[in-house]
Amino acid sequence: MSDGIEGDASVSDERERAFNERLDRSLKIEPTNWMPDAYRKTLVRQISQHAHSEIVGMLPEGNWITRAPSLQRKLILLAKVQDEAGHGLYLYSAAETLGTPRDEMVAALHAGKAKYSSIFNYPTLQWADVGAIGWLVDGAAIINQIPITRCSYGPYARAMVRICKEESFHQRQGFDIMWTLAHGTPEQHAMAQDALDRWWWPAVMMFGPPDTDSTHNEQSLRWKIKLFTNDELRQKFIDQTVPQAEQLGLVIPDPHLRWNAEKEHYEIGSIDWDEFYRVIRGDGPCNKDRLQTRIEAWEEGAWVREAAAEYARKRGAQSASP
Repeated sequence: MSDGIEGDASVSDERERAFNERLDRSLKIEPTNWMPDAYRKTLVRQISQHAHSEIVGMLPEGNWITRAPSLQRKLILLAKVQDEAGHGLYLYSAAETLGTPRDEMVAALHAGKAKYSSIFNYPTLQWADVGAIGWLVDGAAIINQIPITRCSYGPYARAMVRICKEESFHQRQGFDIMWTLAHGTPEQHAMAQDALDRWWWPAVMMFGPPDTDSTHNEQSLRWKIKLFTNDELRQKFIDQTVPQAEQLGLVIPDPHLRWNAEKEHYEIGSIDWDEFYRVIRGDGPCNKDRLQTRIEAWEEGAWVREAAAEYARKRGAQSASP
């Protein structure tokens, strides 16, 4: 007769086999399914970071809503920023299915323990930057996020379906701004080129460190949380975006950019990974401002959360009363 420890190990092994079998069959892992602690931890880290990026990502464009050049541009930008807020809420909800409360994830962000995309630590200095963000940043996001609609964790994959559809509109909005500027006056064309010059390399770095330096790629690929490596996604972004820049009549700020006919890919110059890691560590142009703004918004909105909680409590009490 086996002892308790051996019995527990047998149960654990059986759960592990069932989990791996679901992955092998490309079935979704749902919140009610058993999953390894490391799988759960990796998902919470990735989904919460994604959610934080959507919420913090509202800030670079939000301060341009009142300064957009026309009423139509104001309305479009307002709708886009609202979409980003919704994306953050979808993703926080997906992460909560893994047992991590939303308040805990937000507290980690405010304490500097959780990260968000490095791209949102750069300033929006002019209206063309809003176009560059839509075209480049949302364009990169789409390439990164479409595969997630097929990832192994069900709630995350389903949340990404709507998010990707809305991001495609955001990318078109940004391209439209850049097209209008690039085909406008010489001053407007120069504004568009300046925005591309400043946002190109941060956008290229959005996909994360090179595969040789990534600590999560291999395991995330095995678990089907990710379907492509950082470098594969980055290459797809470059191959897609360079022809778009040519169509706009703008020049990619990379003297080493060239088409490799044999590989059928564009090759680029060296990426300044020192800058990437510096921004990740909190030393980017806007790191402190972005985080402080989020903390202040959270604190100023406390009364709304308290009122909503009290309303829900009273509604629950009324429903429970005879």
